[in-house]
Amino acid sequence: MSESARVLAIRHGETTWNVDTRIQGQLDVGLNDTGRWQASRLGQALAEEPVSAIYASDLGRAFETAQHVGQATGVPVVVEPGLRERHFGEFQGKTFAEIEAVLPEQARLWRTRDPHFAPAGGESLLQLRERVVATAEKLAARHAGELIVLVGHGGVMDVLYRAATRLDIQAPRTWALGNAAINRLLWTPDGFTLVGWADTQHLDDGTLDETTA
Repeated sequence: MSESARVLAIRHGETTWNVDTRIQGQLDVGLNDTGRWQASRLGQALAEEPVSAIYASDLGRAFETAQHVGQATGVPVVVEPGLRERHFGEFQGKTFAEIEAVLPEQARLWRTRDPHFAPAGGESLLQLRERVVATAEKLAARHAGELIVLVGHGGVMDVLYRAATRLDIQAPRTWALGNAAINRLLWTPDGFTLVGWADTQHLDDGTLDETTA
């Protein structure tokens, strides 16, 4: 087991744009009151975990979420831009409905998970997967034999779930990507495997589950 690392992969707490189904992508939208409460509860839930390192996307909603874990565990948060959400280009700032109304063909390619499709100025699913998996594997390998926390975004969690379960990038999603849920992975030099997913016992009500931001 000395060559393995345990990973807690966590999506940021709720934002107002999550509630509005507005695509955040790499725009820097902060947590709302519910999101801050979720992050606080997350920190309490992980306070006794033997965390060796915490890495977070440099976007405010993820970094602030990670800070609550850092305060609870006494471990400093390290910024890792590789854990950013997918860049959604011209989709960013628009709601799902607005995209479908204004850009119907692009919306179709997005909804069908075309792996090569990228909104103008944004990333494709293939580019997102390459970035996220490379980043997560690099960080896990750095902490073999330890437990680390990765705080990112819905798209990041989706990629990690697929990597751990060997699911195709175009497979329909049937798993939750809840705000501030705790997802447990094991990394070895052979890649990631799934240990547990979408643990929300620390939250006493439902969390939003958006597909993108």
